[in-house]
Amino acid sequence: MMMLRRLSALFLGCALLLAPVLVLAVDDPAEMLPNPQEEARAEAIGSQLRCLVCQNESIEDSSAGLARDLRRVVREHVAKGESNRQIMDWMVNRYGNFIRLSPPLSNGTLLLWSMPVLALLLGLTTAFFAYRRRNAAPAAPPPLTAEEKARLADLTKD
Repeated sequence: MMMLRRLSALFLGCALLLAPVLVLAVDDPAEMLPNPQEEARAEAIGSQLRCLVCQNESIEDSSAGLARDLRRVVREHVAKGESNRQIMDWMVNRYGNFIRLSPPLSNGTLLLWSMPVLALLLGLTTAFFAYRRRNAAPAAPPPLTAEEKARLADLTKD
């Protein structure tokens, strides 16, 4: 019984210590747009943009300060009446294609995604030729010419 009380006290203490951190993850309702259609549009755009701090989350899912600032910028552009394309172009011009959670297919991204396959093919080709060279029978030396035989005989006379 005493052990159960200690464990529950430990759990409660940890929960109280983590409570302020968990509260930070809640978005401020003041940053939301009053128009529900504009807010839904801003959330849709924000879900396509990468948090530059977290890098695996969208700015809508992140509680980082920079993500909060980027959400505010997106909402300002939506409130101005800009199109989704204009807002996305502005973000890409400002932060590069890295800001997009799914960047468009280009020569750079195609090369990036194909590099593992190319490296595997290069490794397999190298291993194949190394294996063939190692297992190949050594070539027999050419027979001695008459001059070489005579010189050999002179050297071995002693």
